[in-house]
This record gives sequence, C-alpha cells and structure tokens, in this order.
Amino acid sequence: MEILALLREAALTWLPILLLLALVYLMWRAAAAIPRTRAEAVRPDAASSVPWDKVAGLDEAKEELREVVDFLRDPERFERLGARGPKGVLLYGPPGTGKTLLAKAVAHEAGAAFYAQSASSFVEIFGGAGAARIRQLFKAARKNAPAIVFLDELDAVGGQRGTGLNNERDQTLNQLLVEMDGFVASGRVVVIAASNRIDVLDRALLRPGRFDRQIFVAPPDLAGRKAILAVHTRTKPLAADADLELIARQTAGLAGADLENICNEAAIYAGRRHAERIEHRDLDWALERVLTGLASRIAMGDSEKRVVAYHEAGHALVAHLNGRSDGLHRITIVPRGEALGYVLDLPEIDRHISTRDELVAEVMMLLGGRAAEEVVFGSVSNAAGSDLERVTELTRLMVFDWGMGETVTSRTIRATDYALSEETKRMRDAEQARIADRAYARAVDHVAENRDALDRIVTALLASETLDRAEIVELLRDVPMGTAASGAIGAVRARRGNPASGRSAHRPRASW
Repeated sequence: MEILALLREAALTWLPILLLLALVYLMWRAAAAIPRTRAEAVRPDAASSVPWDKVAGLDEAKEELREVVDFLRDPERFERLGARGPKGVLLYGPPGTGKTLLAKAVAHEAGAAFYAQSASSFVEIFGGAGAARIRQLFKAARKNAPAIVFLDELDAVGGQRGTGLNNERDQTLNQLLVEMDGFVASGRVVVIAASNRIDVLDRALLRPGRFDRQIFVAPPDLAGRKAILAVHTRTKPLAADADLELIARQTAGLAGADLENICNEAAIYAGRRHAERIEHRDLDWALERVLTGLASRIAMGDSEKRVVAYHEAGHALVAHLNGRSDGLHRITIVPRGEALGYVLDLPEIDRHISTRDELVAEVMMLLGGRAAEEVVFGSVSNAAGSDLERVTELTRLMVFDWGMGETVTSRTIRATDYALSEETKRMRDAEQARIADRAYARAVDHVAENRDALDRIVTALLASETLDRAEIVELLRDVPMGTAASGAIGAVRARRGNPASGRSAHRPRASW
C-alpha cells in the first residue's frame, strides 16, 4: 500500500511536468519544420502562364512593364550603357483590375520562372518563420533566374513598422527589404507586388532601389472594356444580336473581373435556356445579375408594391427633369437580393469630372424616391435607407474633400482630423445638411409639379413590374428634359427634410 501511495504521489508530481515538456518539444519541432516544409514547396508556378495578348484594357500598365520584359530577356543591352534593371514593380489599384494577371503575363512574355506567394502566408505566430520563408523564396528565385517573384496583397506584411502590434510581421518585412537590396549582385530577378492599399505601406519599401516602378492599375475605359469583353467571349459562341459595345458602354467603372463575370454568367444563362448561342438578352441578364444579385422570393402585398413603385418612379422622374435620364436602363419592382426594387442607372459615357450643379442633381435624383412618397402618401417609409447613405457620402465628399460648400470653398476639411475646433465641426455638418435638405426640397417640387407623369410610370410598373429604357422614354415623352443646372443650390427653397446619415455608394439605385 505504501508503494502504491508513493507511485501515485510521484505520478501526480511529475506527470504534469512531463506533459508540459512534451508539449513544448512538439511546438518546437512544428516551428522548426514550417520554414523547411514551405521551402521544399517553393517551385515555379507552371500553371499560371498568361499570354500577353490575353491582357486587354491595360495598355498603359503593359507599356510600363515592357521595360521589365526587355530587361529579363536581354539584360546586357542595358548593362552596356551602365543601366540597371528595375528591382521591383508595385501594382496598385482597386480589386479586380488585373494586377495578378499582369504579373503572370510579364513572366510569360519574358520566359521567366514565376514564383507567386500571398504576403499573408509569411506571417506566423512562430518567431522567425516568415523571415525564413522569405529567404527560401528568394533563394529559389535566384537559383532559377530569370524569375519573377510575385507577392500578392503586399499590405498584409508591408505595413508601417514600429507600431508594436506585430513584431513577427516587422521581422518579415525587414527580411524582405534585405532581400530586395541584394538584387544588384543576384542577376535577373524582379519582384512584382500587388496591393489595394499603397497608403499603408512602409516608406522603406517605396524608395528607389526597391520598388522602382509604381504603376496604378485603374478600371478600364470604354475601349478597354470592349477589348476585355472581346477576350472573354473569344471562345464563346455569340449570336448576331450580341452587342458587346453596348455592354461596354453600360459598364463604366467596372473592373476586368466584373466583365469576365458578366461573360460567364451570360454563358450560364444561355445554357440554362438550352440555347446554342449567347444572345444579347443573356448579356443583359448577366449585367443585371452582377450589379444587383439574383431575383428574390420576397413576397410583397399590394400596398407595399405600390409604395415601392412610387419610390422608384420618383427616382426616374427626377433624373429626367435634371437631364440625367440618358443612363436610365431599367426600372423594376421585382425584388433582387435585399432590394425590393431599383432603378438601374447605366450611363453610356465615362465621366471623370462633375460640376457642383451636376453633383447636386445627383443628390436630388437619389432623394427623388423619398420625395415621391411624401407627395403621394403624405409620409415617408424606410425604403430610402441606401439612398440616404449615398446622399450622406456624396455630400460629405462635396464639403470635406472638394470644397463645394457655401462657406468652405477653397480648402478641405478632413473628417479624421481630431484637431478641428467645435465651430469648424458644426460648420461642416451644417454645410452638408444644407446641400441635402435643399436638394430634397427641390426634388419634392419636381415630383409635385409632374404628378401626372409619376402616376403614368407607376401604372405601367404595377402592370408589368419592369420597364426598359424604350418604355421609360415613351412614358416621359411629354415631360421636358431639364439640365443639371436646374438643380443648382441657389434655386432651391428652404429645408423640407432631414436625411439620415450613413456610408455607402454604388450603383444601382435601390430600395432596401
């Protein structure tokens, strides 16, 4: 009995210690194995070859990257003149614009090995693991030069150092900086990185000698969108009525990934119909599907449907009266996603500059739905939630960033500037409210003065649930189209509403 008691006591004393030591040993083995395992997996990505001619709509970026291709193909041509090739190229811009595609195309065009890594994969809880992976990645690239090292989402590891929030990330970034500085003696190896947030990157990354080229990859223009659509429909059978140019005109602001998705959705929809070719109605359906989501099964009663119809008709009527109806593509009260109805606004020209009057006209158009509710029903509903969010965002930009207020006309007022006085904060809030409230009052006047046209649109909507552009034009044929200047702040009467605040902005206009 005494022996058993001693054994029990020894087990209770030493077993926890032995278990703890075993756990520490296993963690040590795991931490030591991670860099080695990843290093063994560092191989060129052979499946990522993208021909140069498949990269459409990015002519300016391709021209900038031509130097990288030439350097990797024939470095002696530059070295004879005492020039060195670029060490790094940073591609930045909105998501889906083709940054990864460009990097793959450069590697293919130059005949270089392509090593792709997400920057987030370098950050681990184990100290030194990320730095070890960086070393192994660049060691493999030097061994197989000429090579492209592609780092996606660089901001995951390349943010400003010294915050004290992630020492492992800082160590990884330090190792990346060291490896890039060593490229002078290492031959034909170029780093291409992609990021959506160049503003958060560490300055040491952006200096000459590391990322020598910084190329903004913007959403394509009209010609670029036409070229992208042509590339993605090259292997798809198109019917004679499939108008890619019209789709390109109606997709201003969309990125290449969105356009590819539209082509794919059109093919799926045509296949669902057992069609032999993709018709224009398939492309049109796909465009609406990508912008607004799938049709919803939300059931609405007659009274709710009537409210939604007047709301959407109000948007369309105010847009027409402000001279902005050229982009009205469709009005519907068929629910899609979370929207109970929407006006699909697809202008056919790219706009890069807007005047103050045009922006005010946009605010009026956004508030046209709520204005119609007030005129017809004497009260308003919660259908204008997304409209009010976008009004708040647009008026915020007008006052804070673009100096378009009445008292703030030659400087910006940043919302994140905590040094602002209370007087300045009150002034900027009053400026923003003044623009929105006066625009709402003007929208109410527009709707009240053209009630007959509003009722015509609603009657047609309740009968067919969806109105296309030709039907909208016919319903508004006897209503003179105005201009953006007719919605100028100076012509607006006193305040009538108090739009709620929020943040969001995207097409199409929808009732949520």
